[in-house]
Amino acid sequence: MEQMEEQRIIATEYSELMQKSYIDYAMSVIISRALPDVRDGLKPVQRRTLYDMYELGIRYDRPYRKCARIVGDTMGKYHPHGDSSIYESLVVMAQDFKKGQVLVDGHGNFGSIEGDGAAAMRYTEARLEKITQEVFLGDLDKDVVDFVPNFDQTEKEPAVLPVRIPNLLLNGADGIAVGMATSIPPHNLGELVDGVKAYMKNNEISTKSLMRYIKGPDFPTGGVVVNKDDLLKIYETGSGKIKLRGKVEIEQGRGGRTNLVITEIPYTMVGANIGKFLNDVASLVESKKAADIVDISNQSSKEGIRIVLELKKGADVENLTNMLYKKTRLEDTFGVNMLAVADGKPETLSLKQVIEHHVDFQFEVTTRKYQNLLSRELDKKEVQEGLIRACDVIDLIIEILRGSKNQTQVKNCLTMGITEGIKFKSKKSEKAAQQLNFTQRQASAILEMRLYKLIGLEIDALMKEHEETLARIARYEDILGNYDSMASVIMEELDKIKKEYGRKRKTVIENAEEAVYEEKKIEEMDVVFLMDRFGYAKTVDKAVYERNKDAVHAEFKYIIHCRNTDRICLFTDSGRMHLVKVLDLPYGKFRDKGTPIDNVSNYVSAQEQLLFVESLDTVKKSNLLFAAASGMLKQVEGSEFDVSKRTIASTKLADGDRLVLVGIADESDYVVLQSRNGFFLRFLKEEVPVKKKTAVGVRGMRMAEGDELIHAYLLESRMDYEIEYKEKRMSLNKLKLSKRDTKGTKVRV
Repeated sequence: MEQMEEQRIIATEYSELMQKSYIDYAMSVIISRALPDVRDGLKPVQRRTLYDMYELGIRYDRPYRKCARIVGDTMGKYHPHGDSSIYESLVVMAQDFKKGQVLVDGHGNFGSIEGDGAAAMRYTEARLEKITQEVFLGDLDKDVVDFVPNFDQTEKEPAVLPVRIPNLLLNGADGIAVGMATSIPPHNLGELVDGVKAYMKNNEISTKSLMRYIKGPDFPTGGVVVNKDDLLKIYETGSGKIKLRGKVEIEQGRGGRTNLVITEIPYTMVGANIGKFLNDVASLVESKKAADIVDISNQSSKEGIRIVLELKKGADVENLTNMLYKKTRLEDTFGVNMLAVADGKPETLSLKQVIEHHVDFQFEVTTRKYQNLLSRELDKKEVQEGLIRACDVIDLIIEILRGSKNQTQVKNCLTMGITEGIKFKSKKSEKAAQQLNFTQRQASAILEMRLYKLIGLEIDALMKEHEETLARIARYEDILGNYDSMASVIMEELDKIKKEYGRKRKTVIENAEEAVYEEKKIEEMDVVFLMDRFGYAKTVDKAVYERNKDAVHAEFKYIIHCRNTDRICLFTDSGRMHLVKVLDLPYGKFRDKGTPIDNVSNYVSAQEQLLFVESLDTVKKSNLLFAAASGMLKQVEGSEFDVSKRTIASTKLADGDRLVLVGIADESDYVVLQSRNGFFLRFLKEEVPVKKKTAVGVRGMRMAEGDELIHAYLLESRMDYEIEYKEKRMSLNKLKLSKRDTKGTKVRV
């Protein structure tokens, strides 16, 4: 009988299990996806993509290969997290407007600075940049970094790339992990090299002294950093805010006009924010805040950014520039959070700490590199010494070869002096053979040596090569045993990198004054707000209104006399009030169409119905009466609606309820309520209390179940008010005067 496998149920506290699982997940995202390693400045997906290109042999001096091939190979071997993340990483590493130093040479459509996406990976091609191949991947064949198994244990991948420059600072980084995010600006390669060398010469150097070499961020889009004095604290703590401005130049335009030309943009504006900037400027022009701007054109090309703002003659250029800094993203902040994986855990690092980690890594890589090179040279020395000795006893070796039956006999004789089974010409030869003590490696080299190596010149070359090997061994041992020698080697390599790949700084760093601009005072004037039944609104001059009075009243549903500095209140049946600035509405001719009120407010005509439209100036001086379908009434002081928000709740409604009336109650004497079932109730307005806008109110009419208010009216006692009810005219003033909160009168016509 088979013995059943023992099964055990382990009781676990659910909260503990969830906590452990979530922490494991969070650490996986932090370490294995979102954050760069301080040593090579790369996230895992970037490291794997570059290594895969290196493995595929897609070098800078070889033909481009399809990105789909690179992405597929990387996903299959090293990064099983989806092709989109790999391709996106590949694209960003090829975009010179996002990276201080591009690492991938892209061929095809790799997107634009204005936010256009790259073409699909099946259309684009790529290969490694020269700097990537030489500075990032150059020493991988010298066992300088550890290799770890990939996700399915079928391949090996480097745990980190042997990058010889502080790439975390060179290209910066951004990433969102779980509960933390990193945001590191790019820097200038030449300045970083100088900073690293300064630290290596004096590891007690202060951050302030380091900043004599590393001035600050150097963004690929240029621009101006305007808070130079804040940089020291940012670099000491690893976090803070950098203020960035675009570069604005003044040019002479046509007809004596002045043009403002934006030639560099803040790094944060890259992508869709360029379009947003243009829209923001257009909005400033439409709202008359930037009335001096006549035309906006984006003339940017592959040569660079060029956004031209054409100004009126006599425009205040300085004030307008300051307005652009204040009101648009032409001045923006870059949030710095220098968070990276250091020693296997996430840590916010100062500038000096990043340099320190980099230098430690360089010494580790260089030590492994020269240990590997020394080992190779020692092996070479052993072989060379064996061949030199062999040349001196070559006749004896030939005699051993001719007298032996197999290779094993020869090797045993050469290494241990065993002569059994070997025929010698003389006892003297046999005795000499017994003195041989070559190493195994030397014996193998002797057996593989070709006869032409016995030529005199070849022997001289061997001797010279041996001397060179000894010199290299001495040099490598000096480098490995002497800190200054190793530091000198590292600095020499850094100088070569700077000479070949260094470039001039693009971003200017300075202290600039806060942008201050004076808003031009708007000339106040009386206007008439007009809105037709389709919701198209505009304002016209009072004189225009007077000239077209009859046509205005025939064509427009809402006609309000107001000031151009006023706001218009839109009360809807949903219980909301929307505010519209009169200045946001087009002002012009009587026959101009106007703009949909939906476009300049949060009012959505498809979802709510307008009940009352009035100027805020009038509303503030009045009491408003609210009537809901449920029969609830109240008065509210108009001053409560003088708010800064564009939309507020004008009253409190129960679920499913709606307003049927909002109106100014000051001139009225009576309220008339009409229900769906034909009940009418007339009572004095004074019976409706004044309450806050957040209150529900009081019951205006007792109604049977299923009945509801469909209309409410405000009446003046001296005016006759007639409505059409069941196809007949009915005077509301003649209704019986009752009390609030009664059933009212059933009207049968």
